[in-house]
Amino acid sequence: MDAEADPPARSRTERHKCFACYKQFKKKEHLVEHMKISYHTPHQPKCGVCQKHCKSFESLRNHLTGPLSRASCSRTFSAQGCDLCLKLYDSPSSLGKHREICHLSAPASLGTKILPSAGSVDEKYTSKGAKAIAINCGLVGGGTDGSLDLCARVCLVDEDENIIFHAYVQPQSAVTDYRYEITGLTEEHLTNSKSHKEVQDRILEILYNGESARRLMSDSGKARLLVGHELKRGLDCLRINYPGHLLRDTAKYRPLLKTNLVSHSLKYLTKTYLGYDIQTGEHDPYVDCVSVMRLYKRMRAQDHQVKGIGTPNSDSAGQCFAAQRNRNDVMCC
Repeated sequence: MDAEADPPARSRTERHKCFACYKQFKKKEHLVEHMKISYHTPHQPKCGVCQKHCKSFESLRNHLTGPLSRASCSRTFSAQGCDLCLKLYDSPSSLGKHREICHLSAPASLGTKILPSAGSVDEKYTSKGAKAIAINCGLVGGGTDGSLDLCARVCLVDEDENIIFHAYVQPQSAVTDYRYEITGLTEEHLTNSKSHKEVQDRILEILYNGESARRLMSDSGKARLLVGHELKRGLDCLRINYPGHLLRDTAKYRPLLKTNLVSHSLKYLTKTYLGYDIQTGEHDPYVDCVSVMRLYKRMRAQDHQVKGIGTPNSDSAGQCFAAQRNRNDVMCC
């Protein structure tokens, strides 16, 4: 009688690990598919302890301080981390110095005084190359129920928080709701306001920066980046069509979104990442402009890796991760 054959050794299941978010998959093709749909990029927030990449700063904050946070990362962050930018520092003294810089104070409110519009731009803005400009619009209501957005006030600031254009705008339709509790505007503010066409032309002149309209699609042109929160809403009211590659919208920037990829309010983002309150009463366009510019500059200053991230060896999964890129992840230029 033949000896009973030994049962085959139970093979150990091989796991394929994502080198960004550390998720594991049984099949390599599942890992590749995960990388294609997860939009991992070198611009994503990263834990300073375990180096895990998170799809948003909110996800990173949950990883560090949430109820299901990783214990080792949470302990290190509680002792060495900044609760605004989520970076780690070597010593309590360096962390304290950083917090003094990171925690900003609210800019002074422009208010709703009936002021003359800033009708000119300083010469330095027309002689330099492309720079970022932040915009914010004060919207009143039109239509029978006041739900139609109409631009009644607009403010533009540069990266140094200087006002380069401010104007009250004559709405193109009858105003049925001045939304006074939010805008602080009344009929008196719009009595001698600028025409919609005049404001539109002036804003485009500032943004184009001497560049011809046919060269706007070029990345090497002189046209300025336009920074804002929910830019489409304001630009639609102004009837301005500006190239998408020149827009930097904090409501669409993926690392600033909620974990379900829905946008936060500018009020929440300012409190969470800059450390001060805005929009506690009337919404001041200058304060909102400065806040969105500060958010943009803070995100732009993040450590954006030049090289892709993958495994030490050049397998297809690692190369796939390095190749994935989503425009809403980029705010570094």
